[in-house]
Amino acid sequence: MPDYDISLASVTSGFDGRTFWAQARAGIIPGKGDEPPTAVLTAQPALIEGSDVFFALSEWRSSDLGETWDGPVEHADTLGRREEAGGTTVAICDMTPSWHAVSRTLLSTGQTVRYSDDQHPIAAGRREPAYAVYRPGERTWTPWQVMNLPERPEFEHAGAGSAQRVDLADGTVLLPIYFRGCSDDWHACHAATVVRCSFDGSRLEYLEHGSELTLDQPRGFCEPSLTCYGGRYYLTLRNDVRGYVAVGDDGLHFDSPVPWRFDDGSELGNYNTQQHWVTHSGGLFLVYTRRGLNNDNVFRHRAPLMIAQVDPGGPIVIRDTERELVPNRGARLGNFSVCDVSADETWVIVAEWMQPPGCEKYGSDNTIWVARIRWHEPNLAAGCPG
Repeated sequence: MPDYDISLASVTSGFDGRTFWAQARAGIIPGKGDEPPTAVLTAQPALIEGSDVFFALSEWRSSDLGETWDGPVEHADTLGRREEAGGTTVAICDMTPSWHAVSRTLLSTGQTVRYSDDQHPIAAGRREPAYAVYRPGERTWTPWQVMNLPERPEFEHAGAGSAQRVDLADGTVLLPIYFRGCSDDWHACHAATVVRCSFDGSRLEYLEHGSELTLDQPRGFCEPSLTCYGGRYYLTLRNDVRGYVAVGDDGLHFDSPVPWRFDDGSELGNYNTQQHWVTHSGGLFLVYTRRGLNNDNVFRHRAPLMIAQVDPGGPIVIRDTERELVPNRGARLGNFSVCDVSADETWVIVAEWMQPPGCEKYGSDNTIWVARIRWHEPNLAAGCPG
């Protein structure tokens, strides 16, 4: 079992009562020679009065392993909103940057969202997987693009929001998505799958997709995240009632999903929010929120943010390994990300989500937190067969 220390640092903090930083996620650009890597962290403002109403992404950069951060720099021209016919506004959201080693580019993936006003997304609006590529010398991004999926009604509302992907040795990308047909029903069930994509450093293209995982419970399976450990692939899935996990051998095809449980047989208690992976060569870990942590003050029990080791043979969560990463200060911590910095360090990054109004009375102030996991033994994980 790999041991580790946790320390907590902030990138920025402060809340004006009108907007707040959301969807904070970072990617790492390796340094040349003895140079340290560059961390590029993106986040976007959200309206406090709306529901998932997002604006252009901004970035912070660090060249000293997160000791100091330079930013924010807004990218309205390339990562901002666009106007469509009929008065519809389209934006990108839930973007997750991650280094693509074969093309040596920082590739960020997420999804589009459409609005007719600044109150909430259009439930029946089209959604697509979205992506952009970082230009480090210019400190900017390519204009966001969408990845085309097969022309099927089920794929009219599909996205890769908040997904952890796996890049294979040949450069192809395994990108988890969730999808449903366009519908006015906010509770319509989604299915989840993993798409195998080609990526040449500038264009992400669909090649095929695998098992279509479904569940007849409110909203089905959403926000899947993928990792590879010990030669097998693990897909974690959000559901309104409880979190699920599925296992497969090739990254595309999976056994039937099962609810997350502790090793004592009890349910994990995660529901209606994300879970993501921390993958070390010596062990697999899950990061999550759950009930039962003296956290009834938080919307959907989305704080504190926890980490625990997973027994991959279950897969089940080993209860006595559970540790706190980011504390409960009243704000939600359910929209977070994992960033592999080096063999010695992994980061979990999250922005305090300042809804519902009043959560700040518990101490939250829209801090963007970096929980630094420092490994006692080097992380020799080198990805999966490709």
